[in-house]
Amino acid sequence: MLHGIDVSSHNPSFEAEGLDFVIVKATEGRSYTNPLRAEQAARARRAGCVVGFYHFLLGRRGLSPARITAQARYFVEHCGAERGDILALDWETDPKGRLATSAQKDKFLQEVSSLRPGHRLVLYVNRDLWTRKSTGDHKADGLWIADYRKAGHPLIHDEWRFHQYTSEPLDKNVADFENQDALKKWASTA
Repeated sequence: MLHGIDVSSHNPSFEAEGLDFVIVKATEGRSYTNPLRAEQAARARRAGCVVGFYHFLLGRRGLSPARITAQARYFVEHCGAERGDILALDWETDPKGRLATSAQKDKFLQEVSSLRPGHRLVLYVNRDLWTRKSTGDHKADGLWIADYRKAGHPLIHDEWRFHQYTSEPLDKNVADFENQDALKKWASTA
């Protein structure tokens, strides 16, 4: 198991030394960009970490496919990903209690895959949503499951690549790769 964290603008300082990967929140919707993303990614790169970027999908029933496509474009244009970086979609309920539909999630993943075919793309989702509310099982190149229990033991039957197992004192994750070289190879061979 590899160890890493995911960070957003709520984590202006963090220690990347000794970690294998860091995934940075890049964007949300069609207008928010994490003002710290470039600095956070640079800190992770200096520590030798594999870097990823994620987008928080804003959706609601009736949201047009064109607006989902616009979010995908906004993400890839503003995240700052370099070759070998992982891209991710954060699919969960927003602060107003809204949730993008499974079809909207799938559309976003398909658009990002089309716009950035050279990058691995993963789906971040909590266990409850994945096992009870998903009407589709599209997870792009891998599943990043949030389930707060023993690291590396999420309570799901599906194959996963990343497991977020706690949010204290910040979001900690493990990745199901033999070593960091295996993660780098996987991330680079999209």
